[in-house]
Amino acid sequence: MTAFLQSLVQHQFMQHALAACLLASIGCGTVGVYVVVKRIGFLAGGIAHTVLAGMGIAYFLGESPIAGAVIVALISAVLIGWIKLRWHQEEDVLIAAFWSVGMAVGVIFISRAPGYAVDLTSYLFGNILLVSAGDLWLMALVDAIVLASVLLSYRQFLATVFDEEHARLRGVNVEAYYIFLLCIVALTVVLLIQIVGLILVMALLVLPAATAAGFAGSIVGMMGLAVALSMAITVAGLGLSFAPDLPSGATMVVVAGLVYLAAVLFRIYGGRKLRPRVP
Repeated sequence: MTAFLQSLVQHQFMQHALAACLLASIGCGTVGVYVVVKRIGFLAGGIAHTVLAGMGIAYFLGESPIAGAVIVALISAVLIGWIKLRWHQEEDVLIAAFWSVGMAVGVIFISRAPGYAVDLTSYLFGNILLVSAGDLWLMALVDAIVLASVLLSYRQFLATVFDEEHARLRGVNVEAYYIFLLCIVALTVVLLIQIVGLILVMALLVLPAATAAGFAGSIVGMMGLAVALSMAITVAGLGLSFAPDLPSGATMVVVAGLVYLAAVLFRIYGGRKLRPRVP
C-alpha cells in the first residue's frame, strides 16, 4: 500500500486514475439506486454491451470511441424503453437481442478498422491507468448532467420507480420519464466503461447501490451511501491491484462483491434490512 501511495504522489497517470474512480462513483452511486429499486440491472448490462457497436463504428470512422459509445448508448436506451412500453415485448428478449447484436456489430467494425488491430480487452474490461485529462473532463460533464437530471426530475423519477399507476393518475408522463431514466442509466454506463469496461459495468452499477439499500432508510440516504461505497470500493480496488499488477477493473468488482456479501451476512446475522422510504 505504501508503494501505491507513493505512486499517487509521483505519477500523473495514477492521479488521473484516482480522480476517475471518484468521478465515476458519483454517477454510479446516484443512478445505481434507481437501477436497484426499479430492478433494471440486466437492462443496464444490455445497454453496456450494445455500446460496443458505437465504439467499433466510431473507431472504424476514425472518431472518438467514447463519443460513439454515448450516441449508441442513448439510442439503445430509447429503443429498448420504447419497444418495451409500446410493443410490450419481454424485457429479457430485448436485452438478449440488443446485447448480442450490439457486440457483434462492434466486433465486425473493429476487425475491419484500418491500421493496427485493436485489443478488445481494453474495451471489455477497461483500463483505468490510461485515463487522460480530457477523459476526466468528459466524466465530470457526464456527472453534472446526471446530477442535474436527478435533481430536476427527482419526484417524477420516484413516482415512476415506485408507483406507476398512481403517477399516471397525478398526470405524470410515466413513459417519458422511464425512457429518460434509461438515458441517464446509459450515460452512467459510458461513464463506467473507462473504469471497469463493458463486461463488468453492471456489477459496479448495481452492487454498491444494493449494499446501501440494506442500511439506508430513504432514497436520498441510499444515494449518499452508494456514492461513498463506490468511492471506497473503486479506490480500494485500485490500491489492491497496484502491487501485484492485477486488472484494476476486475479487482474493483471483486471488492464490490465482497462488500455486498459482508453486508448480506450482517443483515442476516447481526442487523435488519431497512426498507427505503420516499422522503
